[in-house]
Amino acid sequence: MTGLNGDEGTDVGRRSRALKIAGLTLAGTLVLGAGAAGWAYWHLSDNITGVDIDNALGDNRPPKPVTTPSPSGPALPGEALNILVLGSDSRSGEENRRLGGGDSSGARSDTAMVVHLDAGRTSATVVSIPRDTLVTRPPCPRPSGGSTAVAHHSMFNSAYEVGGPVCAVKTVEEMTNVRMDHYLEIDFSGFARLVDALGGVTVTTDEDISDEDSHLRLEAGTHHLDGTRALALARTRHGIGDGSDLGRIGLQQKLVKALLEQIASQDLLTDPAHLYRVADTVTAGLTTDTGLDSLAELTRLAQSLKGLPASRVRTVTMPVVQAPSDPNRVMAEEPEAGKLWESLR
Repeated sequence: MTGLNGDEGTDVGRRSRALKIAGLTLAGTLVLGAGAAGWAYWHLSDNITGVDIDNALGDNRPPKPVTTPSPSGPALPGEALNILVLGSDSRSGEENRRLGGGDSSGARSDTAMVVHLDAGRTSATVVSIPRDTLVTRPPCPRPSGGSTAVAHHSMFNSAYEVGGPVCAVKTVEEMTNVRMDHYLEIDFSGFARLVDALGGVTVTTDEDISDEDSHLRLEAGTHHLDGTRALALARTRHGIGDGSDLGRIGLQQKLVKALLEQIASQDLLTDPAHLYRVADTVTAGLTTDTGLDSLAELTRLAQSLKGLPASRVRTVTMPVVQAPSDPNRVMAEEPEAGKLWESLR
């Protein structure tokens, strides 16, 4: 065997050292990348506030629907799901107070929607519940023990004010006889920051809006709104129609469709930095049940919806009539309301 001369040995040594340096650099990059990914995952999951609703309510609840497996064809993304989505008007924190228009005690469910996802994730129905609906609020467990008293002819949004997410879910289940599989809640600041992270939303209004309470003024037509103005639109009530909650629900349903279309227009998976900013914004303002209080669970739900277009999302309002006892309140219109809820079981 012929030995290496001095120059060749030096070149081999340099290449060997270069390979070692490259290997160590790659290994370090992978370790740092894994560490950063691990930190990001922990941070996003830690953002979410979880509430153990299932444990608090126990077994005295509407049954879960039984999904019949298909004998052929591709596997479905999952069973049908009903999710109670609330927008809280909490003024806790400086940003919420600013966006909400000042201080107020307590918090109520400013927006309430039951989102029904079919088993194949080919369609969805979003049912808005007017917050002025008079209901029988059931006794709800208190975190400190005991329970709240039953309340007849009580406004729907008082359930959250009295007993938080647990009482909101229990009240919805009592009035609909539909099991809520999950719970999602976002506050003022969380909603505004989400819209901003998505680059705003485009909404078309059918009439001029001038609402002193929400501080929103818009001429009829199409507008691209940032987070603050989108939130003002969601809160607008007195500047449209007859000033009732039903007019505001119509605007909120427009916003739901606009948000879905904005999300669909952005391929977040091709821009990890943008994806992280959106995820950080969403999770920071989010309260969920313990079945969704991790990034893994939220991601699994989001992935199951990737084939669901905004055009297949139906928005409706629970049928209501004016309450005989108070012209400023409504009550469920039967049998229409019952038939709607039955279709979601």
